[in-house]
Amino acid sequence: MFTTRPTLQGTFGMVSSTHWLASQSAMAVLENGGNAYDAAVAAGFVLHVVEPHLNGPGGDVPIILAPAGAPVRVLCGQGPAPTRATIEHYTGLGLDLVPGTGPLAAVVPGAVDAWLTLLRDHGTKDLDEVLGYAIGYAEGGHPAVERIGQTIEAVRELFEEEWTSSAEVFLPGGRAPGAGELMRNPTLAHTWKRLLRESAAAGGDRETRIEAARRVWREGFIGEAIAAHAARPAMDSSGRRHAGVLSGDDLAGWEAGYEDPVRYEWRGWTVCKAGPWSQGPALLQQLALLDGGIDAAAHGTPEYVHALVEGGKLALADREAWYGDAAPVPLDDLLSPAYNDARRALIGEKASAELRPGRPAGREPRLSAHARRGGALPGASGASGAGTAGTGEPTVARDGETRGDTCHVDVVDRWGNMISATPSGGWLQSSPVVPELGFPLGTRLQMTWLEPGLPSSLTPGRRPRTTLSPSLALRGDEPVLAFGTPGGDQQDQWQTHFFVALALRPPVRGGLDLQGAIDAPNWHQDSFPSSFYPRETRPGSVTVESRVGEGTIAELRRRGHEVTVAEPWTAGRLCAVARDPEAGTVSAAANPRGMQGYAVGR
Repeated sequence: MFTTRPTLQGTFGMVSSTHWLASQSAMAVLENGGNAYDAAVAAGFVLHVVEPHLNGPGGDVPIILAPAGAPVRVLCGQGPAPTRATIEHYTGLGLDLVPGTGPLAAVVPGAVDAWLTLLRDHGTKDLDEVLGYAIGYAEGGHPAVERIGQTIEAVRELFEEEWTSSAEVFLPGGRAPGAGELMRNPTLAHTWKRLLRESAAAGGDRETRIEAARRVWREGFIGEAIAAHAARPAMDSSGRRHAGVLSGDDLAGWEAGYEDPVRYEWRGWTVCKAGPWSQGPALLQQLALLDGGIDAAAHGTPEYVHALVEGGKLALADREAWYGDAAPVPLDDLLSPAYNDARRALIGEKASAELRPGRPAGREPRLSAHARRGGALPGASGASGAGTAGTGEPTVARDGETRGDTCHVDVVDRWGNMISATPSGGWLQSSPVVPELGFPLGTRLQMTWLEPGLPSSLTPGRRPRTTLSPSLALRGDEPVLAFGTPGGDQQDQWQTHFFVALALRPPVRGGLDLQGAIDAPNWHQDSFPSSFYPRETRPGSVTVESRVGEGTIAELRRRGHEVTVAEPWTAGRLCAVARDPEAGTVSAAANPRGMQGYAVGR
């Protein structure tokens, strides 16, 4: 089969990420003797610089790692709601939804502490060695990709009139960078250089210096600047100026931590995801719904697409009713054979336009009033001013056009270490730049509901349910595949399509056909409340790449799907790396859509 690029194969190490500079920086770390975790940390900090419209130091990152010879673990870099982030505070401001932008939507930023924790516990390099790549690009410049300038122009008026600290960083001289022009962030470079100086002054061994850097991030000059900035009122997507509730105590009192993954066995694979504080188990639920009999002959047929679309609707309806960090989640029941047999029976010949969460073990589903209204926009207090106050996560538009996404990086090394990470949040369009530091805060609180008693209700100290969702899979007891994608709510739809296609495809040169599964025509559906402000729903909506073919499109419409035909290379942003423990080989592939993702290795 024709693919845009070959699946890379080698024996030394492989990296796949959403930006070629991050991939090559990570590969340079491997070449200099570092392991997969050193390389991933370098890539993570580079992504903050070269994709500032998609992630930043003020954002979040869930990580799944499989150290050679050790169990798979999840490292949670998703910070929680601040102590003062109560439902009463927000509704008292006249809000129906948490704004999609501005300091009021900020959680404790989790990405940097997670990367530093990973480096301390599993890396081998000093912090200055892995952070040097990001500092170099921030100080000396990097060629801007097209989407950066386009995103800045979209919020130019906001920057110039309201978020002036953002204009100073992203509109130097009054203009956004053109495609290929060198873009710099000297303030961010200064922040990281000072972090290195202060952590080095602590003395001691590598781990001691990294711990000192974590303290500087949480409690030192960085933490102090973040807390002071969060207290300054700023215009947000409610159309009004609000101060945030994030405090220095919130920053000092939280740190990234390890958890066991959620696992699901499917046709000889064990797929590992983060827990239901993410949307990760929705991928596992989709696989459970396919236990009834998808085979290689069905791949790409209208029946295949219909089955995956309808299964995705059921899984994401359960996400809406059952997932979150504010209440127990009946995950064993949601993944049980009996539950999924009953749910599978709901998939009929025709498309459903209903939000149909299930009743695991007889429990009644709990939906927000917003979801029960079908995702209709709330009153003026929740929607006014959205056009002038920035945007929420720059995810995939309903018509398939990419406004931006998130980031992703996967690494495998010669020793068998693997990692999958999905950094996001803290986008340049999310919140004003902290002037002393050179980056904005994230807005993940927009994923919580201002209604008590729901698994994803706004709750102090609890994580918002995130869409960020890296993946790792094993064969037997051996980790063999790490993958993921940007794409907001679409992440675990696109990843399901990739993984099922990969499992059904014949080997290429004796290995997994990673590139073929990434390049295959893709699609997604939107029959659930969006995780992002203003939380809209599109019942029955399916967006397909035109490459699925006219016959499939016509059949989907006959079955009642509201089909939007997107451009041929617009759905999916997947990265993947793999290893074959028996052959001693490693492989990688990256998404060609957007002309930005790249895999490297040897």
